[in-house]
Amino acid sequence: MGIYSLITGRRGPSGFGSASTAEEVTKGIDATHLTAVITGGTGGIGMETARVMAKRGAHVVIGARNMGAAENAKTEIFRQNSNARVTLLYLDLSSFKSIKAFVHDFHALHLPLNLLINNAGVMFCPYQLSDDGIELQFATNHIGHFLLTNLLLDTMKTTAKTSGVEGRILNISSIAHIYTYQEGIQFDSINDISCYSDKKFYGQSKLANILHANELSRQLQEEGVNITVNSVHPGLILTNLFQHTALLMRFLKFFSFYMWKSIPQGAATTCYVALHPSLKGVTGKYFADCNEVTPTKLARDDTLAQKLWDFSVKLINSVSKKNYLGFEETS
Repeated sequence: MGIYSLITGRRGPSGFGSASTAEEVTKGIDATHLTAVITGGTGGIGMETARVMAKRGAHVVIGARNMGAAENAKTEIFRQNSNARVTLLYLDLSSFKSIKAFVHDFHALHLPLNLLINNAGVMFCPYQLSDDGIELQFATNHIGHFLLTNLLLDTMKTTAKTSGVEGRILNISSIAHIYTYQEGIQFDSINDISCYSDKKFYGQSKLANILHANELSRQLQEEGVNITVNSVHPGLILTNLFQHTALLMRFLKFFSFYMWKSIPQGAATTCYVALHPSLKGVTGKYFADCNEVTPTKLARDDTLAQKLWDFSVKLINSVSKKNYLGFEETS
């Protein structure tokens, strides 16, 4: 799926393309038996994903940092669909404490968990550290979702085993994963302000999303667990994610309008990979415009994926002062 397909909306092997919408790719799908956790489902493609999932019958649990925006999103979803099932829980992905509290609150609901959509993120922000002392883009976009996924994984495994229904995990990445450092991820300089580039640090966090999905997919396949893990590039959509570069993005959009998507189009690939029956058993892949595409060589590097996994575990354990992930650290 190249520039021509993006501009023209030409459909790929899946039958869908860049012009397809989230409602179109999920038409006729019954998701009433599914429970989905969506991070950042309060606006933009996250909210559209939550709305369409709820429209197809799924019980949607939205993890949100801004609870006012979350309430507004829930009201809008109910306005369009009075039968929607939507639960709101507070979640700040830049805080380990908040992530652990979210998981505790979710478990208290005694719900199954079929779908985990790691959608939330920050982009191109000025250098700052999270509450746990980690560069904010890496902390929010990768480490937070890495921790959340692993803390929810046992629930997903149990759900998949008892229900017989395939679980699916999605990491929302970006084509920006191509714009990173030569080695991919600067493990030794993850917090180094002297080499901080808001664009490259964002790029390495999006590369990390793909590598995380690939390595988790490998591990689950090795275990024989009925859960798939994939990553998605939603496309260029002008949302609040661009808040730190809004004027520049509007300028660029004026001259490249043919490459940008609407929010319903931007949520299509996420909804397609999460719900479409044709993707049963498909795992460890990267999707754009509702079709499987090939990411960069770095994003396909299994050694780098394993290194990122080990680094993430050690970083979380060093901050938390205890091995609450339960992983064996590799030396």
